Amino acid sequence: MQQKIMRKFLLGFMQIHILHHAKEEPIYGTWMMEELHHHGYDISPGTLYPLLHSMEKSGLLLMEERNVEGKIRKYYRSTPLGEEVLIEARKKAYELFKEIKE
Repeated sequence: MQQKIMRKFLLGFMQIHILHHAKEEPIYGTWMMEELHHHGYDISPGTLYPLLHSMEKSGLLLMEERNVEGKIRKYYRSTPLGEEVLIEARKKAYELFKEIKE
């Protein structure tokens, strides 16, 4: 039960992380998975790719296919809506962290 609850919380943090990087420059799945692992998130392709697709479907990300060394790679960048959501999420996260820090 506890794992399920933590996973739900962490998915929200991961989405903020994704929006942050997608605002900076276009990202692709493998790079984002490595970036999240670097920050201590344990995420598999089976979790990340549906999350990216969901964020795209919600209008937070825009996907562009590019040919990289003969293979199609999907790059994601934030949309204006994604940037608005990121600004609001940052404000909420900052307020929360100020309140709960030890």
